[in-house]
Amino acid sequence: MSFSIGIVGLPNVGKSTLFNAITKNQAEVANYPFCTIDPNVGVVEVPDERLWQITKVLGSAKTVPTVIEFNDIAGLVRGAHKGEGLGNQFLSHIREVDAIAHVVRFFKDSNIEHVDEEFDPLKDIDTINVELIMADLQQVENRLDKVSTDAKSGDKALLLQKGALEKLKDALEAEKFAKTVGLSADEKETLKDLQLLTTKPVLYIANVSEEDYKDPEIANKIFAQIKKLADSPKQIVPISAKIEAELAELEEDEKESFLKELGVPEGGLDKLIRAGYAVLDLITFFTSGEKENHAWTVKRGATAPQAAGKVHSDFEDNFIRAEVVFWKDLVDCNGYAGARDKGQLRTEGRDYIVKDGDVLTVKI
Repeated sequence: MSFSIGIVGLPNVGKSTLFNAITKNQAEVANYPFCTIDPNVGVVEVPDERLWQITKVLGSAKTVPTVIEFNDIAGLVRGAHKGEGLGNQFLSHIREVDAIAHVVRFFKDSNIEHVDEEFDPLKDIDTINVELIMADLQQVENRLDKVSTDAKSGDKALLLQKGALEKLKDALEAEKFAKTVGLSADEKETLKDLQLLTTKPVLYIANVSEEDYKDPEIANKIFAQIKKLADSPKQIVPISAKIEAELAELEEDEKESFLKELGVPEGGLDKLIRAGYAVLDLITFFTSGEKENHAWTVKRGATAPQAAGKVHSDFEDNFIRAEVVFWKDLVDCNGYAGARDKGQLRTEGRDYIVKDGDVLTVKI
């Protein structure tokens, strides 16, 4: 199972251009609203130098990177929660992703139409946020109407859910995200099927001009503008969709030269993936051998059996133990035999919390 990130924003902010660049797919790109109707889906390999170093040492016949799924969701407009611009359909697509990547246009271009006919990135952000909040409010109110009636029976679980819904309703009416509401674990459990949009992790993709992307201080400037919305600078990713589109047309050996010529250290894809991992709180572990070296993604805090379940569903239930070595120790010791000789290979049980960079050999 891959983790999914939904790319959202107003029409004509560069979502589909960016999606095409990072996935090398061909979503339709045009200078008019709603050129993307159904969400385009692309699976992107996560670049990880550790994986290739392990392959080199073990001589693995096959190398399989872990992946993140990107969904290009059609542009939202003011009134989307009421159905404006096919908004209800688009909002339903967002409910299915694990995190939201909000693309914000931070460049002026008279040749590219703006849906509101004015350039104001903070207003654009607010427009999208209000639509997400209003869509959640509708959902909460609908559920609350039903639960309030059923809770008259005195059922404790329904009364608990009713109280949680009332807290959410108050926050959403005050135009606050649902994730800012302090719900207990039991309250969250009663609402786990609600799939509220404003409980999802959010990262902001600032689509800047090519000139601004070359400015090392641009990230700080953008963060200063939207710091009230983002919990940390890691949730703000300056990207030039134009540069990414040009990079996508190049061979791998040409990209480094192109970036060096521009005077920038890296393209936006690596930054976007790191930010995605950060907001979703993900780590990577490996299962490595001569036949195959495979990277896997799990939530930080996953136990060894839970990680094993990512490799094969039967492995979690039948887990007995795992041999664990840190990837760098495996490489430095030139393989498993050397790692075992130097005491770097150890056995862990069901309670072991997997660390980023662990290499696991699962025993069932």
